[in-house]
Amino acid sequence: MKILVDTHSHTIASTHAYSTVHDYFVQAKVKGLQMFSLTDHGPEMPDSPHPWHFGNRNVIPRIVDGIACLKGIEANILPPEGGLDVPNGMKPYLDFVIASFHEPVFAPASKTINTKALINTIAGGDCQIIGHPGNPNFPINYEEVIIAAKEHNVLLEINNSSFTHSRQGSEPNCVRILELIDKHDWKVVFSSDAHIAFDLGNYEKSIGHAQSINFPIERIVNRDAKTYLAFLAEHKRPVAEELSQWCANL
Repeated sequence: MKILVDTHSHTIASTHAYSTVHDYFVQAKVKGLQMFSLTDHGPEMPDSPHPWHFGNRNVIPRIVDGIACLKGIEANILPPEGGLDVPNGMKPYLDFVIASFHEPVFAPASKTINTKALINTIAGGDCQIIGHPGNPNFPINYEEVIIAAKEHNVLLEINNSSFTHSRQGSEPNCVRILELIDKHDWKVVFSSDAHIAFDLGNYEKSIGHAQSINFPIERIVNRDAKTYLAFLAEHKRPVAEELSQWCANL
């Protein structure tokens, strides 16, 4: 199983991460990726970049040495009812949006409150991916969330760092999410959530768990650039057209 697009990484613009955009291009080439994504934290996170950071990313080349770069954001789900910390003026500069619970922004709450906030966020139409939904600090009703995600064409993320060093206790939850995604005929992305470029494209644990339950690769939307850009086209994201010729030549 080979995943050629990484949908989640952080640069030094999020100050608890340690690599530059250039570092990521280099490692993407080394790892044999087709495409990677810059998804630094949204404004409500304590160490998020200044909003100008997102507006000025047009200076970053879209393609370097044959590797394409997507310019997204890991936005914060807002308490208590959901929604995201993405101002309207920022939205045109984003190729896609990951929506995540983060403790400094949304204090962990009950399963009922968390599920309602997440479903409201999905229904709001501003996100394409739900970040690390297996976090045990934010219990949710997985089936209700998956059904809502499928209805609104939003993907759930299986986050490799949740198996290694972040969000301890996520592993059984993530495996259960994979099982329910398969049951409900829906889709996921596998991501590294890299905070240093050396972790880019690292999905080893996610792939291992997927293979252990015979999870179909066809449900992994970022398995290649063509499939992921087709998904973004369904959301009318301009980057899909922008990279169409590059993608056709892969």
